[in-house]
Amino acid sequence: MARTELPFTRKNWILFGIGLLVIAVGYVLLRVPPVDGFLSLTAAPVLLVLGYCVLIPAAILVREGEDGGPTVSPPG
Repeated sequence: MARTELPFTRKNWILFGIGLLVIAVGYVLLRVPPVDGFLSLTAAPVLLVLGYCVLIPAAILVREGEDGGPTVSPPG
């Protein structure tokens, strides 16, 4: 079988790991008492949205360009 190159680079895996870490911190902050405090009501949801809606999709879509800089792959 021919060996194929993986579509994800080191940069993609780092972004994915950061995204998972931000999501984990968001869930931990949800459990911090008091339930009606700043961390549970504001910081945790912001971190969860940042992780799920920004970092994880960025880890999937960012690709290395010909000049070595990151580019976002077009949909489709």
